[in-house]
Amino acid sequence: MSKALRVLITGAAGGIGMATAQVLANRGHSVVATDISAMSGLEGIQAHVLDVTSDDSVARCLEEVGPLDAIVNNAAISGGGPVEGYPLDRIRQMFETNTLGALRVIQAVLPAWRKRGSGVIVNVSSVNGRVSSPLGAAYSASKFALEAFTESLHLEVRHFGIRSVLIEPGNIAPGMKASESHEGPADYAGLWEQWAGADTKMTGPSGRPGPEVVAFAIASAIEDPSTPLRVPVGQDAEMILGLRRSLDDQAFEDAMRKAVGLTW
Repeated sequence: MSKALRVLITGAAGGIGMATAQVLANRGHSVVATDISAMSGLEGIQAHVLDVTSDDSVARCLEEVGPLDAIVNNAAISGGGPVEGYPLDRIRQMFETNTLGALRVIQAVLPAWRKRGSGVIVNVSSVNGRVSSPLGAAYSASKFALEAFTESLHLEVRHFGIRSVLIEPGNIAPGMKASESHEGPADYAGLWEQWAGADTKMTGPSGRPGPEVVAFAIASAIEDPSTPLRVPVGQDAEMILGLRRSLDDQAFEDAMRKAVGLTW
């Protein structure tokens, strides 16, 4: 392992965030695990409250934790529904957390990192940040935006010795808990029914990997300066993104429809 680093993780109360905190701590790093609510019982890990949708909360937390070497922007919310009728306030909330929340933390650390000439930004995106799906437009759009910001950021700050990495998990167990489901007009009920098992069909015989797989990818991205801008994680992510690169739009749609049995 490289030298011990001070790493802040958002959305660390469970899932990928918690697994990443534990993996990094086990590898000797100094970990600050944050979430919107207070956490306890994290042995060897410093816990802080951080609401990524609040400028004051971000500023206060970063002042309390002191200098950082890396940040992992993992805080996110999910949800599904057709574009027609999907509540605009929920879309705004999704962007506020998934996209602008990451940017708040990034903007807060960059001035000091730029002067110092080092730092690592890891943004947890999704395969849905590269490929959208039916009933997932809002979540995908927030992750597409995060990818665009990160790609530009990568080009802007590498000159200052600051690295930017996108982690793109596929379907990870136990998965994100959606803030709502089956939104939209009743006429879309048939699509909901067909799409319900799509993730399972795409993971292959080995099933969904656990959050630890993503955590190890994040730890590697922090420690290894040769990590590329984008890191897909999971068999389904690699397969989907591979197909997207090699097929035109119609051929890719046909392949996805066949893979999940979508006749809608």
